[in-house]
Amino acid sequence: MDYSSIFSYMYTEIALIGVIVATLIFDLIAGRRGRRFFQPVACVLMLLFVAGTIVPYHRETTEIFGGMYVYDPAYGIVKSILAIGTLIVFLQADSWLRREDTSFKRGEFYVLTLSTLLGMDFMISAGHFIMFFIGLELASVPMACLVAFDKYRQNSAEAGAKYILSALFSSGLMLYGISFLYGTAGTLYFDDMTARIDGSALQIMAMTFFFAGLGFKLSLVPFHLWTADTYQGAPTAVTSYLSVISKGAAAFTLMVILVKVFAPMTQYWQLMLQIVIILSITVANVFAIRQKNLKRFLAFSSISQAGYIMLAVISGTPYGMTSLIFYVLVYMAANLAAFGVIATVEQNSGGKVEMDDYNGLYGTNPKLALTMTLALFSLAGIPPFAGFFSKFFIFAAAFEKGFHVLVFIALINTVISLYYYLLVVKAMFISKSDSPIAAFRSDSGTRISLALCLAGVLALGIASSVFDGIGMFTFGL
Repeated sequence: MDYSSIFSYMYTEIALIGVIVATLIFDLIAGRRGRRFFQPVACVLMLLFVAGTIVPYHRETTEIFGGMYVYDPAYGIVKSILAIGTLIVFLQADSWLRREDTSFKRGEFYVLTLSTLLGMDFMISAGHFIMFFIGLELASVPMACLVAFDKYRQNSAEAGAKYILSALFSSGLMLYGISFLYGTAGTLYFDDMTARIDGSALQIMAMTFFFAGLGFKLSLVPFHLWTADTYQGAPTAVTSYLSVISKGAAAFTLMVILVKVFAPMTQYWQLMLQIVIILSITVANVFAIRQKNLKRFLAFSSISQAGYIMLAVISGTPYGMTSLIFYVLVYMAANLAAFGVIATVEQNSGGKVEMDDYNGLYGTNPKLALTMTLALFSLAGIPPFAGFFSKFFIFAAAFEKGFHVLVFIALINTVISLYYYLLVVKAMFISKSDSPIAAFRSDSGTRISLALCLAGVLALGIASSVFDGIGMFTFGL
């Protein structure tokens, strides 16, 4: 295989590097006046990137660079979903980046965000633990910079410090576990390691340490303590990116590694996942009810959603992986819509993000209130919105593998989550306020992004055959 054939399997990463280089060059040559057009340029570049990579060039699974990098059509679909989510975040971030204290560093935001996306792509296609770890760190380090992007605001700096310290300890724990795997298996290649996994006590400990590291990225209980403070302190555009794009990449990678590497230890990681799923869904739902800050509210909501995503992981089947991809797609549309509303309200109301601030929002900004309502209904899993079908598929995947009690507990928690999602709806439509948020007009980028998200929430619910399309294209289901 010549180099042109080899690199054709890495077309997503190569194209993304081209977008990063083009963004850097524009930042260098545009000048102060030219940077006013940074958002349209970045969005056009991302749109071209998505259009050029959304259809996989190859249908067969291939390993290159000695098995360090693995190409698979399913990986390409996940990368395309993450790229679309990044484009939506870019559309929503414009009004925030036009602020006086952030306008001079717009280029840094786009380059850092694209760098994290590149790291996630490498992490997804890794066939070796070193490649996986390089991708993980490439995604994590720029993310810490993004969390602390509003460095002149105390909460953002504090959130960045908490994130980087948590990432530091989780990475150290993960590397400790990977070293145990290397010591017992003598290799770090995923395919070679499977035959050398025997379920020894040291390998169980290694798997636990590895899971703890990715559990941090997914903000699963008990690795979730950083989540609420970081989501609250980070800029809202960064919070939405962190809650969806980062979580989706980590969930997919976790499933691939558990199924590929730890297949001989299925009974152990399934037991571990059962405990984590119950804790994540239950603890997050209980704490979400107590939240008054909407960013902290959605932080605990995202912890709960991560628990639901693990229902697809625990099945360990092609049907479960298809359910995971579909769930991430639907979750991205609903969660980015919710965060888009929070971001535009925050920018146009002087920073209001408390739930009480949304009292009477429907009377002054009915379109935003309706958008938030539909997004929350989808997150809660109310039919006929897309969230209902995504939850149905992951419940079916777990139920099919015999996790009946686990699915029943998840269903009970779905009712609890419906209650706290309706608290926000009640504030917007029923609760009165003497000084409601004044009527305002969102910027064009936010309007486009919210329209795309709503189209996803509604269309994916009506045309849930997208799930069948994903399964047939990637696994032949």
